Amino acid sequence: MKEQDIVEAYLTVRTYECDSYGHVNNAVYLNYLEYGRMAVLEKNGFSLAKLKQMGAIIVVRRIEIDYKAPAREGDRLVVRTYLKDHNKMKGIFSQEILKEPDLTLLARADVTWVFTDLQGKLIPVPQFFRDALGF
Repeated sequence: MKEQDIVEAYLTVRTYECDSYGHVNNAVYLNYLEYGRMAVLEKNGFSLAKLKQMGAIIVVRRIEIDYKAPAREGDRLVVRTYLKDHNKMKGIFSQEILKEPDLTLLARADVTWVFTDLQGKLIPVPQFFRDALGF
């Protein structure tokens, strides 16, 4: 997966995701980002269950997020995700959450992830995953 290989996932803001100010609670954006990362896994033929069967678990190590504008109930959102950087031990997905139809930037994040074995021990990014994402 190269920077130009952007995966898009779509969702609609639900009532219970909004706080007393009438906009999406900042913690909910983490769920939206995960939804986008799961779309990347699915596009490449993986699920969390399949990764476990293959002896590996992908784990978020760090999330850096900047909030730019609010989302509100009923807004249609797109989460764009691409592989920004990687090495033998970790990768970084860059993500944006945008509001349709004008693609207003709501949030931007860099998510650092690693792999562990089934016992939780850090392992290098598995070759099957590197091959699937093209690195």
